[in-house]
Amino acid sequence: VLTAQIKALADKGVTDFLSGMAQGVDLWCAQIVLDLRKTNPALKLHAILPCEGQERKWTASAQEHYRSILAQANEVIYVGQEYNRDCMLKRNRYLVDHSSILLAVYNGTWRSGTGATVRYAQRLKREIIIIDPTACAISK
Repeated sequence: VLTAQIKALADKGVTDFLSGMAQGVDLWCAQIVLDLRKTNPALKLHAILPCEGQERKWTASAQEHYRSILAQANEVIYVGQEYNRDCMLKRNRYLVDHSSILLAVYNGTWRSGTGATVRYAQRLKREIIIIDPTACAISK
């Protein structure tokens, strides 16, 4: 479902994709963009990181995959230098502030980083595509 949505955006002319590079959906989407870039070199991956070393506590294999994606990204931006309690929020707001479309895998949980990001994107009147993680249904 993620691949289909990212490919559909690319087919509509979207060429720049921003990823917050968190474990799970963020990294899956970043990898999908890199895979699609092999046949569509116009695609660009921008890795937007909350701080240096966000991956330090991840498993060795997760860190290796993360660093591999970073090495292939067209751009790496650190929103902050050191971890603090607001760095993830600042990263998420940066993503919305620098995008016209938000693609989110979101289960509707109000008290979550994804929930806060979706609400922020709504306030800024961004186009939002939500994938329900259970039903894999798409809503806009």
